[in-house]
Amino acid sequence: MALLGADLRRDLEIHRYPLLVYTLVPLTALVLQAWLPRVVGRYDWFDLPLVITIYFALGRRSPIQGTLMGAAMGLFEDALSHNAIGINGIAKTVVGFLAASVGIRIDVENTTVRILLTLGLSLFSSALYLFVNRFLLDLATEWSWLTELLRAVGNALIAVVLFPLLDRLQSRD
Repeated sequence: MALLGADLRRDLEIHRYPLLVYTLVPLTALVLQAWLPRVVGRYDWFDLPLVITIYFALGRRSPIQGTLMGAAMGLFEDALSHNAIGINGIAKTVVGFLAASVGIRIDVENTTVRILLTLGLSLFSSALYLFVNRFLLDLATEWSWLTELLRAVGNALIAVVLFPLLDRLQSRD
């Protein structure tokens, strides 16, 4: 009986959005991620496509949709950047899957939980990115864990502002 309750809880709390939100929000995040480094210069303080991937994966609570969202966001981000195609795709695919899987198990409506998940998944994404660069592609890149920690904190701060704004765009039945 408890299993049935968990399934009903998950079904009732799935966030639904209009199709326009599903297309414009990720597209805006990708455009800003590609455009801001050209305007601001060195722009490493947050990763908007990652934050959007985490948000939609947590809200939809479907590992398949989280995986597909992460793969699409990562591959499009790679296509718009100087990185090899697939590096961000791999990292964001795994993060999308993990975020959706966690969203099934715990209540992700709490702001503190969302911040901690964004912080942790951002660090995990950076670790995956480093692993693919160094060990699979054998690319020597400059890497600083302090910078990655600051980026994770930046992602968490963006999530604090962005998640409540995106919550307002939900479809109400």
